[in-house]
Amino acid sequence: MALIDIHNLTKVYGAEGAETAALRGVSFAIEAGEFVAVMGPSGSGKSTLLHILGLLDRQTSGTYRFDGQSSETYTTDALAQIRNRRIGFVFQAFNLLPRTTVFENVGLPLRYSDVAPAEWDGRVREAIERVGLTHRSHHTPAQLSGGEQQRAAIARALVVNPAVIFADEPTGNLDTVSGQNVMAIIDELRKERGHTIVLITHDPKTALHAQRILHFRDGVLERDERTPARV
Repeated sequence: MALIDIHNLTKVYGAEGAETAALRGVSFAIEAGEFVAVMGPSGSGKSTLLHILGLLDRQTSGTYRFDGQSSETYTTDALAQIRNRRIGFVFQAFNLLPRTTVFENVGLPLRYSDVAPAEWDGRVREAIERVGLTHRSHHTPAQLSGGEQQRAAIARALVVNPAVIFADEPTGNLDTVSGQNVMAIIDELRKERGHTIVLITHDPKTALHAQRILHFRDGVLERDERTPARV
């Protein structure tokens, strides 16, 4: 059974007579442990798709099954619980609290999870170690480079051990070397930890880290291609 399974998904914005279709009958499935990139020009529907897959928005029509259950059956509270416990988000803008240390930023999702408080410190230390930021645990975001801030954001996404990580242009604000370092961490999460990764990117080189690339244009999935074999 696929972790993510969407069929004939549409998303329409605007009032009747002035409607804009952001997604037009999209269908695909993603298995647990897959690394999938989503590419397309501005206005292709990438961000809309990410918001629906991340349970931040609902489709207009069609079906979305997350781990076998239709998204339409979830209550608002259930959606919040799934986002907090089973989904990790990494965004281009980092979204770290500016006056809060790396350790505290990474630990924030645990407050809304079902992880016992006695386990919080250990979870945070492990997540920070996995992204190579142990020596920066007690620094604030202003004391970090852009690449370090994104690694802290990845650690924050990892701390609840989510079923899937959605990464929206995670290298978009980084220089080339920092971007490569961030992608190396994401690669490791899939290869060694078995995380499912869905990556939104405009960069063909970044997309090649994935096992599959979904090409979107004007709200339509034009092509679903396999990348060269990866271990």
